[in-house]
Parts: sequence; C-alpha cells; structure tokens
Amino acid sequence: MSKVSKHVVPNPSGGWSVKNSGASRASKTFETRQQAISYGRDAAKKSRAELYIHGRDGTIKNKNSYGSDPLPPRDKK
Repeated sequence: MSKVSKHVVPNPSGGWSVKNSGASRASKTFETRQQAISYGRDAAKKSRAELYIHGRDGTIKNKNSYGSDPLPPRDKK
C-alpha cells in the first residue's frame, strides 16, 4: 500500500498550501511558508508519509521521509 505524500506548494492566490499527492485542492492554506512547513511536517509524521517542500518556481527544494525507510542509512564505523 502506497502512502500519500504531503506537498508544501505556493498558492496561486497568495501564501502557501499543503496538499496531498494527487489532490486538486489544498488541505490547508497559510500566509507564510514556515507555517505551511510546520503543519505539513506534523501531518506527514502522523500519516508516516514523505514531505516535499516546493519553491516559488514549483521545483522541489527539500524532501523528508517520516515513514519506514526500506534502505535506512548504515553506520560507517
């Protein structure tokens, strides 16, 4: 079962929105990017999903995974 990822995207009417992947409507809209990131991070942690943070131009600037990673980093000791 694939988890729905969360995306922090610029809102065309101003501000920033948090959307689920594949959704046409935003889950919630905020005035600042930082507020949207904070809400998106909490939502991604609750649903154990990935969070994609987009820039004003629409490109992905940052990505965080809050689910179970099939290839976790290994200690290099």
